Amino acid sequence: MSRRLVSSLARLAVVGLLATGVSGCIGEDLRHGYPIDQAAVASIKPGASPEQVLQILGSPSTVSTVGNKSWYYISQNTRRTVMFLGESVQDQKVVAVYFSSGFKVERVALYGLQDGRVFDFIERTTPTSGADRAFLSQLFRGLTRYEPFGSGSSPVPGANRGL
Repeated sequence: MSRRLVSSLARLAVVGLLATGVSGCIGEDLRHGYPIDQAAVASIKPGASPEQVLQILGSPSTVSTVGNKSWYYISQNTRRTVMFLGESVQDQKVVAVYFSSGFKVERVALYGLQDGRVFDFIERTTPTSGADRAFLSQLFRGLTRYEPFGSGSSPVPGANRGL
């Protein structure tokens, strides 16, 4: 084999390996939650019992926190353009089944992305008690405002008056 052919094959192999590695970083479409079947949702009529709803739609994604009078079936399609980065919501649907005080279906509603704003059901951040400042900034702020005997005000009325 000629030296030129070997060089060309080596370059082609390197390009192939790089392309294979980069292709693993290309994004993906993700589906979360309950797959909504329009025919099943249409078959739920007012007056149906919770057992009938469970047979048709299955367990809800979440229920209302007050009185258990609303069941929600949530479906969300997201897109991740690059692996290991955040997702963006492409489509979201919520089927809400509202029950009357006698636990019979009152009405069924279908909400889409256009009906509200997107929110996280599980927030992945932990709130902190400090202000939105860096640690060193808070540390130096504490050093410059050192008050060994408190702030000078007392909870007892008249305690700060001079004699």
